[in-house]
Amino acid sequence: MNDYIYITLRERPELMSVAARWFCEKWYVPEEAYLECMGDYIGGKTELGWYLCLDGDKIIGGMGVIENDFHDRKDLRPNVCAVYTDSEHRGRGIAGRLLNMVVEDMRAKGISPLYLLTDHTGFYERYGWEFLCMAQSDGEAELSRMYVHY
Repeated sequence: MNDYIYITLRERPELMSVAARWFCEKWYVPEEAYLECMGDYIGGKTELGWYLCLDGDKIIGGMGVIENDFHDRKDLRPNVCAVYTDSEHRGRGIAGRLLNMVVEDMRAKGISPLYLLTDHTGFYERYGWEFLCMAQSDGEAELSRMYVHY
């Protein structure tokens, strides 16, 4: 079993460029968008953060918290976004541990509830998330599932 390291980007700000590139490659959102919101977090302009799982110095999982994750329900914020674990590391509890870390960190900062938009069913419920409603993702014809964590 690997000894993964779970961190916030504030703990390792030198990883910002690497993390922005990693998320960009997974989600095809421009790297500049990640750099901007990660910079705001590292610089203390926002408490909405970025969370990483490292295997040594390699990012293998991560997620962030942003105001709106590209959907029509602007009132449901902030949103956990960009949830991803590299395929060869899936099934080892990485995403679940990161989700719990995010919830605890945001709650400690007085930020609750959190929202999450996904097409997955059955996964997020294992970590205390509840289905709330359907929401329209920007540029998508089908509705996606909006979850909440109180």
